[in-house]
Amino acid sequence: MILNNTNARQTMKMINAIIKPFKLDVVREALEEIGITGITVTEVKGFGRQKGHSELYRGAEYVVDFLPKLKLEIAVTNEMSDKVIESIMTSANNNKVGDGKIFVYDLEKVIRIRTGELNDDAL
Repeated sequence: MILNNTNARQTMKMINAIIKPFKLDVVREALEEIGITGITVTEVKGFGRQKGHSELYRGAEYVVDFLPKLKLEIAVTNEMSDKVIESIMTSANNNKVGDGKIFVYDLEKVIRIRTGELNDDAL
């Protein structure tokens, strides 16, 4: 195993973005244009200021509290983090409440399971 690497102290970021589902293709294409080759996408539900909405189903009105969203997870080097954030902000923006949020965390270590490569080599 190659778990001790000279790059072990490189700083990386985990970027989590919550976006509207119909924006996924536009965001993915924007990320590909700046060189991002991998993301994880999860279907999630939630609400913020948007607060949900009312719908009619078979004549009955009901409140939808949790709205469908997508959660994107992207591990990047420190140098790429600002580009990724800007790319998501630009491509996911619809100028409406509920467009989403971006959360950025420090990422201590990334390991590619198959090879044992670490950090940016594993990305």
